Amino acid sequence: MKGNTVADPILAFYGDDFTGSSAVMEVLSFAGIPTVMFLAPPNAEELAAFPGLAAMGIAGVARSRDPSWMEDNLPEAFSALADFGAPIVHYKVCSTFDSSPSCGSIGKAIDIGAPILGGAWHPLIVGAPAIRRYQAFGNLFAGTDDGVYRLDRHPVMSRHPATPMDEADLRLHLSRQTDRRIGLVDVAGIKSGQADQMLSKQIKAGAEIVAIDVVDEQTLAEAGRLLWNEGRGPVFAIGSQGVEYALVAHLRTLGRIASTFKPPRLSAVNQVFCVSGSCSPINSAQIDAAESQGFRIIDLDATRAVDGAEWDRALDQALQASLAELSDGRDVIVATARGSEAASSRLKEAVIRSGRSMAAVNDRIGAGLGKLVADVRRKTRLPRAVVAGGDTSGHAMTALGVRALSALAPIAPGAPLCRVHSRNETVDGLEVTLKGGQMGARQFFITAKTGL
Repeated sequence: MKGNTVADPILAFYGDDFTGSSAVMEVLSFAGIPTVMFLAPPNAEELAAFPGLAAMGIAGVARSRDPSWMEDNLPEAFSALADFGAPIVHYKVCSTFDSSPSCGSIGKAIDIGAPILGGAWHPLIVGAPAIRRYQAFGNLFAGTDDGVYRLDRHPVMSRHPATPMDEADLRLHLSRQTDRRIGLVDVAGIKSGQADQMLSKQIKAGAEIVAIDVVDEQTLAEAGRLLWNEGRGPVFAIGSQGVEYALVAHLRTLGRIASTFKPPRLSAVNQVFCVSGSCSPINSAQIDAAESQGFRIIDLDATRAVDGAEWDRALDQALQASLAELSDGRDVIVATARGSEAASSRLKEAVIRSGRSMAAVNDRIGAGLGKLVADVRRKTRLPRAVVAGGDTSGHAMTALGVRALSALAPIAPGAPLCRVHSRNETVDGLEVTLKGGQMGARQFFITAKTGL
């Protein structure tokens, strides 16, 4: 290659939620690897609209779906990734690995993908020091503003409303979701130069999935070396954006990509419109920080989403309130929750009373927030929006009619600013960042407006 132009495809990915998918695109794009993320398997014409791609992804919603949904939807996505012709295909999961046998099953996705995508063994890489995710001896740790916690003691993920993490050893957690044997290349072996021997031993012992510890830049680069299998057949990898961080680290040592790449700088805008469906206390603190800097917070009662007509009225009220605040020059965040366990409990109780499924109500909430973004964009032509919440982002982008996203500039690790590509002229060109509830510093919403 020359400079930062990669001649051939190197990676294709499926993200099990939208924010995680944009995080993969961020790592690759800001390393100089041309990448585009589609919202559905692209056809040849759509791929041709982005010449020179070295990486291609599909943003999905498997993280919030059950195994039967995966059986119906993942094969088509995996086949499209295989057709791209990259040596590595990555099933991207949340960096906190939250999943269960009945919701967002990572094991089920592996069982579906392995026969389609092949590979003698499947690397599992979740650690990513850049976003304060560390794996040591198979156990995952995640950082917060207060410190680094083992996942089963994490103040947020151990109490996740849908998939609480009660096990930090990823081998044990994943073994609840698949019967495939899971091995480990641990940090001690990597540090002592025994990574190849450990990997060979695990594969000979019958391991189909091999977790690779990552705690620092050295172990990250070694994970990338083990992952990179050039000329020796396909690789179906599973993990967080740690897969891409590891791959980039190794490709830099090989000289396949430049050792440094300066991404575009995040610019400022006059106003920003934000929607948030996240229940995370971290996201709530970010909303509080924005409010202290003059952002207007419009609370949208999520319990009204159990009834379609009532939800439409709630959305219209939120839209009118948002337009009034925006016309006065203020920045706006429409939020369905602010980290309150009581709010989450009220929604669950309302869903139970209504007789509807939580998945259907969550779909309605996410689609409604997406419609708000579209309506505000149509009426104001504001250039930039923020969507907070992993599941919310997927539904919102679908409701917006987005076909693809490309990365524009970094805001925070795991949450880049993206450009919307859409056949809808109103939406096409919109700048949007998709932020998981755990991602970003306290000033995230403010930075999304003011730039870096």
